[in-house]
Amino acid sequence: MSDPESALGGLPKRNKPDLRPKLRDLPHKPGVYLMRDRFNRIIYVGKARDLKRRVSQYFMPSRKMTADLKTRALLDAIWDLEWHTVGSEPEALLLEGRLIKDYRPRYNVSFRDDKRFLLVKFDPREDWPRFRLTRLRLEDGARYFGPFAHSGALRQTLAFLRKKFGVLTFGRGNPTERELRSSTYQVPQKLSALTSEQYKERVEMAAGFLEGRSREMFTELETEMHKAAAALEFEKAAELRNMLQDLRKTTAPVKKFTRLSLPGTVRPEDDMAGLQEALGLHAPPRHMECFDISNISSTHIVASMVCFRDGVPDRQSYRKFRITTTNGQNDFASMAEVVRRRYARVLREGASAARVREEAQGEEGVDYSVNQEGQEDAARRAGTRLPDLIIVDGGKGQLSSARGELQRLGLSGVPIIGLAKEFEEIHRPDQPQPLALPKSSGALRLLQRIRDEAHRFANGYHQLLLKRRVSESVLDDCPGVSQLRKQQLLTQFGSVARLRKATLEEIAAVPGVGARLAQQVFDFLKERR
Repeated sequence: MSDPESALGGLPKRNKPDLRPKLRDLPHKPGVYLMRDRFNRIIYVGKARDLKRRVSQYFMPSRKMTADLKTRALLDAIWDLEWHTVGSEPEALLLEGRLIKDYRPRYNVSFRDDKRFLLVKFDPREDWPRFRLTRLRLEDGARYFGPFAHSGALRQTLAFLRKKFGVLTFGRGNPTERELRSSTYQVPQKLSALTSEQYKERVEMAAGFLEGRSREMFTELETEMHKAAAALEFEKAAELRNMLQDLRKTTAPVKKFTRLSLPGTVRPEDDMAGLQEALGLHAPPRHMECFDISNISSTHIVASMVCFRDGVPDRQSYRKFRITTTNGQNDFASMAEVVRRRYARVLREGASAARVREEAQGEEGVDYSVNQEGQEDAARRAGTRLPDLIIVDGGKGQLSSARGELQRLGLSGVPIIGLAKEFEEIHRPDQPQPLALPKSSGALRLLQRIRDEAHRFANGYHQLLLKRRVSESVLDDCPGVSQLRKQQLLTQFGSVARLRKATLEEIAAVPGVGARLAQQVFDFLKERR
């Protein structure tokens, strides 16, 4: 079988990317995950109650050995992955179905047909509106509720509506003789004694319940359940408990996903236009650079700068930095250092390129080095390399530090913002209040993508330095200390220097070390002082 890349004009073979850094960043939250192949096509969409646990299972060494042929083929084809968190497991199910219908991944079987999630509808124009199930939302004047991910719970909820509110379900038209005689519809008043308008009041109460205005009803059912349990009526209590579970599943607020609101549907042009409007920029930010500091320990503090062009990563422009002038864990000073180094270099390179061009044209050389009067001119000449927007990971402190360095470099005109992770708030210069964009905003999602990419890149660099430090450690010569124990010790204390200062009890407290090995390490380091 020929290589698929060879059939495409002899493209050079690429090594499969290492996905372990992304796996480390997976959250313990419900959501959906998308697998992509080497051509960036979505080939599989899945859902998970816990994204980290579910997705990590795919990449366990034993998985490929025990998997069936289809799963093996999928694992071989995965070159990239992304994920999107949601509020609950039902939301994950709904989003998974929506994404599969839109992208039709080759390895998905479920949801590939035209089956849709259930909705509940009634037509208020009917004299006797009935609650009915449907899978299509039409522009027909009816009121719709849903979609609902749990069809069994939904059917139990409709049975509850019949008994509690006395509303009609299924069928069409006026109530039949059998429905008029049925005891199901006789609460709180006989159905045959109601006018059409009185019956519609029942319908509105039931509609309010489906829309989530049901707290008092839940309290009432819980009280009945506890009374039944206290009276030793356990079957009735269990029935009420199951009913409460079904009702909560049905009436819990669930985000509705449409084609235009899919988090997996990235529209860079729209997102950049939205960001331009939200920040009041003169033009869409086609060139953005984002900075993140990684200081998991006080040793090897690093930073990353990632670049997005036209709303997508430009990985060739990524840069990584080791913080050298800042002592200890100081995010503000570290951010100032990396911003200063990045744009001072951009200015120097811009000035150097200008001198080369002028000398080639036979013009008199001009000094455009980065100092005082030359800064603005150098900035103008380096303008093609300056971003349309700078993002720093953090709040007011990080933003103020970075902005101060830009001003000292004569780059106060370059737009800059801070994105605080806790509440996803945007901090802007000279604005006392942060800007909070809707979570569904494409502009916010664009900022989150570049911020998360900067975080991933910084953590990856930090892990690389940590591995180097582990491999070069003096602990290699310590008897009884394996590579795993060495990494645990250095992760705990940060460096061999700090490990030397630790007490015997502190070393023994490291998971997996114990008193005997701790004594060996303690004595070994004491001898090697």
